[in-house]
Amino acid sequence: MTSSETGQVTGTIDKDYNLVWYVEKCLNNALRLETYIQDADREGDSELADLFRRAQGASRKGAEEGKQLLTRRLTA
Repeated sequence: MTSSETGQVTGTIDKDYNLVWYVEKCLNNALRLETYIQDADREGDSELADLFRRAQGASRKGAEEGKQLLTRRLTA
């Protein structure tokens, strides 16, 4: 994307849209990683499952931080 959306097209300025997008992607990633964890567990690959669990934890943390920031901004 070469140009910046300033709210004229979507009605939402970049920084707000970006925050909502970030939270959604973190939550989506946590859900997707659950499937990967189950796949690795089913195959008996605990090393891979542990990697995915750590990544899932990081995604959950990112989503929570983003939700808190979004809440503060929406109630300000």
